[in-house]
Amino acid sequence: MKILVLNSGSSSIKFKLFDNDEAIASGLVEKIGEKISNIELKNLKTSEKIQRELAIKNHEEGIKLVNELFAQSGILSDLSELDGCGHRVVHGGSNLTKHCIVNDDVLKEIERISHMAPLHNPAHLVGIKTMMSAAKNVPNVTVFDTAFHQSMPDYAYMYALPYEYYEKHQIRKYGFHGTSHSYVSKQAAKMLGKDINDFNAISAHLGNGASVCAIENGKCVDTSMGLTPLEGLIMGTRCGDMDPAVLPFLSKELNLSTDELDVIMNKKSGVYGICGYNDFRDIHAQIEQNDDKARLALDMFCYRLAKYIGSYYAILPRVDALIFTAGIGENDSKVREKVCKRLEHLGFKIDTTKNANLRSGQISQENSNIDILIVPTEEELEIAKITANLINCR
Repeated sequence: MKILVLNSGSSSIKFKLFDNDEAIASGLVEKIGEKISNIELKNLKTSEKIQRELAIKNHEEGIKLVNELFAQSGILSDLSELDGCGHRVVHGGSNLTKHCIVNDDVLKEIERISHMAPLHNPAHLVGIKTMMSAAKNVPNVTVFDTAFHQSMPDYAYMYALPYEYYEKHQIRKYGFHGTSHSYVSKQAAKMLGKDINDFNAISAHLGNGASVCAIENGKCVDTSMGLTPLEGLIMGTRCGDMDPAVLPFLSKELNLSTDELDVIMNKKSGVYGICGYNDFRDIHAQIEQNDDKARLALDMFCYRLAKYIGSYYAILPRVDALIFTAGIGENDSKVREKVCKRLEHLGFKIDTTKNANLRSGQISQENSNIDILIVPTEEELEIAKITANLINCR
């Protein structure tokens, strides 16, 4: 089956084409709506690239150009040849709890809850509608970041706010990165020869956005992100957990609006807010130059991560594996080592030689009580598989 996976942003479209679970092409349309936009298509079998710079007014023009580049490359003569298109959607809210084939009701619900993910859902909606218009007979599937976390018990996802806020406004923890946590937990179970339905793990998805997930018998029982992707770990530019009373205090002290506070928490905080860098390669380079703020940012990030892993160790009846994934999780050996050293007394014993040299596989010592793994995430592949399964089950 030929499945196109789309991740539509407010000014971009990231895409990857799969043929029977094999990625055969990928690309990006960026700077949509600006004077000069970019589009790139890469043939993953030949490594050949097609690139253009031109003005792309909107997503509709972007998809039209994607179609043109596919035809030019010979990979796909027309989008109508696809068996399906899978769309990443950040927030499914309280009603869209499972991945599903798109219909009018699904579109209406994504639009209704767009205020819960204003930076993401409206753009996803545009991408879905554009694809539906461009290839009218191709079925579209929505894959929600929040779906994997719907197995959380109520005592894990509820906030201790007046209950009416949950009833009337659906204020609760939803969690994100679910597609990644689902994929890497299944891969980890395979690596260890275990049945996913009897597999317990703590999954750490560490990128510019970062989250931890507690998995019991293959299902999520808790996760660090909340109503929005802001809660939990310290991230690239997001503050993560803090005393909520900081917000009214800053509002009064600095005369800040709620929108200004939102920008501070999401775009000016995290490790960037501490040291001025959100790329961990830059942070490590600054530490080598004796930049104490960079040292502090790294220590804060690793400390918060270790706290979350420790708390999930406490609530799980047993932990089979600790999984590191995504950009930092897969590539930053220093972060992995610092975190595991803090947890060594709990049975997390890292092999420093393996950790320094591997980018995938087991990095724990033989006598470690818990297997420590690097599992590269493949969110697009997971979306392609979910899309194919749903289309086949129609």
